[in-house]
Amino acid sequence: MHAIIMRTIALIQINATMQTTLQLRSTVKPSGQLEIALVTQTLPALGPNDVRVEVQATPINPSDIGLLWGAADVNTARTDDSAPNAVVIADIPAHAMPGMAGRLGQSLPVGNEGAGRVVEAGQAPEAQALLGRTVAMVGGGMYAQQRVLPVSQCLALPEGTTAAQGASCFINPLTALGMVETMRREGHKALIHTAAASNLGQMLNRICQKDDIALVNIVRQPAQAKILQDLGARYVCDSSSPSFEADLSEALVQTGATLAFDATGGGTLASQILSCMESAIQREAKEYSRYGSNTHKQVYLYGNLNLAPTEIKRSFGMAWSVGGWLLFPFLSRVGEERTQALKRRVIDELHTTFASHYSERISLHQVLDLTTIAGYTARATRSKYLVEPTR
Repeated sequence: MHAIIMRTIALIQINATMQTTLQLRSTVKPSGQLEIALVTQTLPALGPNDVRVEVQATPINPSDIGLLWGAADVNTARTDDSAPNAVVIADIPAHAMPGMAGRLGQSLPVGNEGAGRVVEAGQAPEAQALLGRTVAMVGGGMYAQQRVLPVSQCLALPEGTTAAQGASCFINPLTALGMVETMRREGHKALIHTAAASNLGQMLNRICQKDDIALVNIVRQPAQAKILQDLGARYVCDSSSPSFEADLSEALVQTGATLAFDATGGGTLASQILSCMESAIQREAKEYSRYGSNTHKQVYLYGNLNLAPTEIKRSFGMAWSVGGWLLFPFLSRVGEERTQALKRRVIDELHTTFASHYSERISLHQVLDLTTIAGYTARATRSKYLVEPTR
């Protein structure tokens, strides 16, 4: 590992005087291995509406881990000390390789969002206005020392805001706001959220408390329940409790929630939620129907914390749906005007509702340190990592 660090430092020194950047990239090899490497990339020339940003902070989100590691078994990760740059290799199980066919042999840049200082700008007034400013960015490839991207993918941060404070102002905040927006557009009156003690879950709680929306939080252990209760959450259900389904049904009677966002994806949790929705609705039913209630019940899967197949055990009538939900298709559906309004709210409440907290701050080369890998791939509550590429 010492040799890898020394090679990385040498590359950083070279890149400081050239229009190149050190960037983290992930490749699925035909041999059934995943390769994650720090690679020197030449930066593209700036167009009139482009800016070059020194990336100072970029979070490791679950979606980033999904691209970074693909279907590889993290437990098989090892360093390749023979490589000229920092490289980690991991094995992909044979049964998972068909799912990786779409990215076979492609070297993909990683990192959905980040923040940093604009050090060069194109000729357009919109680009020149950002020169020297600290901006948040979205658009991929953020695990790099520098990024060239259009001003439309940048958001100027308020004066005095650090890159670390603005690094997570796209994915989690807009996802949480998108859940509330979806609830309103689809005619539901309350929400259910799983993995609710996460950074995103805590943001969603603050939004719902501020907007007076009933939110049912599902967590996996008592310690996570306490985190939310200490934040003022009213409805918290622990899926590890023997009384989980009874507790959830009672919370749904109280709130009338018929829309859930599930971060786990696999297993039976989505099915349990639908069953409890139906149970809560049937308590108020005036007559029996063998087809169940007419009230539509919706569960959206937006994550894959559980990689097992999603199991649906039908016990909730016919008025239900399970589907996928992703942030960027959602933003495309609501349109540019509404998207900009959501972004303005994020900026206005960046230090309150949408504040992010990090347990670890690491350098770019530490993303490939085996001990650090074990930490950020565990995806534990209150264990969010921030990468600082300029360290």
